[in-house]
Amino acid sequence: MHTPLISAEALHAQLNAGQLFLFDCRHDLAQTEKGRLAYAAGHLLGAYFLHLDEALSGEKTGRNGRHPLPEREAFIARMEALGLQDSSHVVAYDDAGGMYAARLWWMLRWVGFDAVAVLDGGIQAWTQAGFALSSEAPAQRPAGHLAHRPPLPVANADELLSALGASSLLVVDARAADRFRGENETLDPVGGHIPGASNRPFRDNLDSDGRFKSAAQLKTEWLAILAGRRPEQVVAQCGSGVTACHNLLALEIAGLSGARLYPGSWSEWCSDPSRPVARGAA
Repeated sequence: MHTPLISAEALHAQLNAGQLFLFDCRHDLAQTEKGRLAYAAGHLLGAYFLHLDEALSGEKTGRNGRHPLPEREAFIARMEALGLQDSSHVVAYDDAGGMYAARLWWMLRWVGFDAVAVLDGGIQAWTQAGFALSSEAPAQRPAGHLAHRPPLPVANADELLSALGASSLLVVDARAADRFRGENETLDPVGGHIPGASNRPFRDNLDSDGRFKSAAQLKTEWLAILAGRRPEQVVAQCGSGVTACHNLLALEIAGLSGARLYPGSWSEWCSDPSRPVARGAA
């Protein structure tokens, strides 16, 4: 078992570990090159940059959402080309409270690689602790090999459509409350949410300092949302399957493993006008 979070201080103490891989996942949905530019200006020494659209998403069809998952084999091959192998340990970070790093955390677990953590507090926590950044490119490592394991199960639109109105499945939407209600929608062509969904904005998982709340506090809050359901009855979604991973990470920190991701999320759901749309509070 591996802890899903790591502090800046703990990471600094492990920087010289030979099998440690750092991945900079900084991104901006409105300025998609911002993360790459920020990485070039300064990143954790040895970190590789992974672009959300290029490395952590697949080909868009117009019906599968804004950030569809890549083909599993293609993602595995990309990580192996960077040198990742079964004995490696990965730390992902960003500058948005784990908003994008959680996507890599979930995707690695999706392909059966569990030794992955998110830097709590991101690059801000690193610099606030007095640790330096670098503009050096990381060293090229020999190609690695990852054992092919069964993928984590995911949910799809047909399953959610057939479960509408059933209490056996709880859909939890990670978007901000106004977008959930169908207000101020700027990323998708239709505003609203999946009927019956609950709203847990991913930023509610964080304290005011940008770090995750304690495991005990997260457990209390999430048990209230689950309302007696098991984590296995939960499907996490958001706008495009990115910030939903933050809620899945919070559940993991809370010791409530087993929830699934709906990768296409709202951007896929609303691409089919035959699917129902709810607006207003849940």
